[in-house]
Amino acid sequence: MDNPVSPRDAASSPDGANSSSRAGAPNGASAPVGADARAVGEVLLEIQGVETYYGPLRALSDVSLTVTEGTVTVILGSNGAGKSTLLGTIMGVLDGQPQCGTITFGGERIDGMATEKIVRTGISYVPEGRRVFPELSVRENLAVGAYTVRDRQSTRRTLDRVYDYFPLLADRQTQPAGTLSGGEQQMLAIGRALMNGPRLLLLDEPSLGLAPILVRQVFDIISQICDEGVTVLLVEQNARMALKVADDGVVLENGELVVSGTAQELADNDEVEELYMGTASTTSELGTAPYSSEQGARHDVDQES
Repeated sequence: MDNPVSPRDAASSPDGANSSSRAGAPNGASAPVGADARAVGEVLLEIQGVETYYGPLRALSDVSLTVTEGTVTVILGSNGAGKSTLLGTIMGVLDGQPQCGTITFGGERIDGMATEKIVRTGISYVPEGRRVFPELSVRENLAVGAYTVRDRQSTRRTLDRVYDYFPLLADRQTQPAGTLSGGEQQMLAIGRALMNGPRLLLLDEPSLGLAPILVRQVFDIISQICDEGVTVLLVEQNARMALKVADDGVVLENGELVVSGTAQELADNDEVEELYMGTASTTSELGTAPYSSEQGARHDVDQES
């Protein structure tokens, strides 16, 4: 592995131009991608020595990492490396896991805690595959995301902010979610997770199966969400795009954490570049979407936004 390098001077937008922070961008403005100028704080999430099993098979082995408040942290790795398993372990959705180690959020131990309680501590989760409620309207799906919030005024403000992020959802708020395209459903899934007013947002493969123009929009929104105060832990196959919005990153291989550092350090690491920033990442940026098993139902080539 390469020696660590100094943090990047500025993040780049998808076309390679340097960009500035998105905080305060007007509604509907074209927003640059980048991690520069973010105000970072204390450690928000700390994972120490976590081991997760599927039956007798160990899926995560002695994984330790920290996520600093006010940052985007990306988890890279090949299929089956344990990335989604790590997010599921944090959220408590895997029965009896982790078997070893500790997970601390905001100074409170959450390993072994029920998922609903974890959500109430301030963590929201967008799993791979969107998983919206197809028979419910867009607005009803968003309302489901706010089920832990008792303050109606706060819910209204959050809903308005979600519509600011995704104006298309406001236009289609009475439409059944199942009739939305894949890109629109991804926007809805992210918006629903934000309705909880989280401090930490877990995103699992948000760009999977999306057309390139929608991939750029999703990453722009991720950058803006973080700039406006929500910490993000991101699992993403599109390493090149993810590292442009991220502050820090780690690489998982076969359930073990093998590389960690700033996003710039990972981007400059020859082995990381060879393994995770090859043709698939490049073609997505240049305008050809990488193949995905999720492409097909609506193809996302309508480029609706």
